[in-house]
Amino acid sequence: MSASQAPRAASLLHDRGFRRFWAGHTISQFGDRISELALPLVAVAALGASANQVAWLTALIWTPNLLAILLGAWVDRRIHKRRLMIFADLARAVILLSLPVASLLNAVTIGQLYAVALLTGSAAVLFNTAYPAFFASLVPRSSYVEANSKLSVGRAASQVAGPAVGGGLVQVLSAPVAVIADALSYVVSAFMVGRVPLVDPPTRVVEASAPSSLLRRAREGIAFVLRHEILRAALGCVVTVNFFTFVAGSGLLVLFAGRNLGLSPGATGLAMGIGSTGALLGAVLAPRLSRLIGLGRSVAVGAVLFPAPIGLVAGAGGPLWARAGALAGAGLLSGVGVMLFDVNLNALQTSVIPDGMRSRVAGAFGTVNYGVRPIGAVVGGLLATAFGLRATLLIGALGGALSVFWLLASPIPRIRTLVSDGPGAEGAVPAPAPDGVAK
Repeated sequence: MSASQAPRAASLLHDRGFRRFWAGHTISQFGDRISELALPLVAVAALGASANQVAWLTALIWTPNLLAILLGAWVDRRIHKRRLMIFADLARAVILLSLPVASLLNAVTIGQLYAVALLTGSAAVLFNTAYPAFFASLVPRSSYVEANSKLSVGRAASQVAGPAVGGGLVQVLSAPVAVIADALSYVVSAFMVGRVPLVDPPTRVVEASAPSSLLRRAREGIAFVLRHEILRAALGCVVTVNFFTFVAGSGLLVLFAGRNLGLSPGATGLAMGIGSTGALLGAVLAPRLSRLIGLGRSVAVGAVLFPAPIGLVAGAGGPLWARAGALAGAGLLSGVGVMLFDVNLNALQTSVIPDGMRSRVAGAFGTVNYGVRPIGAVVGGLLATAFGLRATLLIGALGGALSVFWLLASPIPRIRTLVSDGPGAEGAVPAPAPDGVAK
């Protein structure tokens, strides 16, 4: 990044529209941490749900992502993406509020919880497919990395402090009533998004009026990704790293910490809590490392640093402090890695996708990326049963780190900045291709 771009990136904090969106986004992230605790607790404590029923509850939240490619094609035809984001936030608030109302009437059922999970998951996909166009209109190209860093700081902070806040609310108010806090966080998010001074570019009017079927537009989205050398490599890397990190998922890590490392639940929770601060650190460091070694190399470093530390846990031994330290250290390094990866890769993807394709590409990425995660979790369970926990963690660490080869075979490591100092500047991201035409 050149010196001439630094003032523009720094001025993002002084951008009233971005500050409002950032505040709403961070508040809704804290709300999400509450519901992540509260919904399973409602199922277990109030309804006596089985482990299988709780697993279905989690699965239904992710299931709508399988249709993200179609929803993204539909969203791309809509002119006002921000209205869809506001609708998605308000819809989630209303859906979640049905739980405390039903609780007051002693009418909560497992079927209602399934419906809440499915509908809130669907609304999240709607929000996420409308978001890329909104982000690109809100943030200048030179500030993509900085903006993603700040948004990731809010997400990481919610992951560090959110579970404690959520646990306290559940303890004091009960799980169904605590969900009200998450519902209110979506109301705040909708209000903040609505208050952002933003005008949709005229190109969206043309795009919205272009006649074509939903399936055709969905195919155009995935075809654009597969033909584009940067997006194709990014998708391959993301799918690979997420598959293998779900193979060695957090559930298996907790199980390994107890069975193989001999850590108590308290020691495991403390170690993982310390490790979770790595994501906050990584979100802060991402723009600086991007300027230091280049954006593309930062993505490559993150692709390795995210999964590889799982191997530290698999090889841990010695006294108690060393075993707990390995778990905490692995979480810390992995958290830094995932933020280096996400912040810089999200900025890179935003810079190469044309406006008329943003929601379709987001839908295509979401369907493939989120669709592979439960498959990875199932494979992890099978591998753990057949070969043991230690071997499964090592497979997850090694397989995830190998995702970097998708990047090494692409132009991504040679990209230093999103904005060039002049025509033909080396290491700059190429301008987005015309809609539907991959470079």
